[in-house]
Amino acid sequence: MVSLSPGYHMITVTRLNGKNFMLNALYIETIESFPDTTVTLSNGHKYVVLETAQQVQEKIIEFYRSIHVIGKLDQEVNVDEK
Repeated sequence: MVSLSPGYHMITVTRLNGKNFMLNALYIETIESFPDTTVTLSNGHKYVVLETAQQVQEKIIEFYRSIHVIGKLDQEVNVDEK
């Protein structure tokens, strides 16, 4: 589950040393596995995390659903298709 604080656009991920930290989900540009999962932000900063690429993707999707971006996009696509 994604825990959100008012005004924050963060997801919680885990460093390789086991410590949790938060990333701004709006700035995530790429997620790669080298085999370690590396998250690259739009500013070029890279973070290696314990979570798999799939797990990070799920956290991002859950975050966007929590702020009603995905639901809104799904609704717009359905309207355009009709």
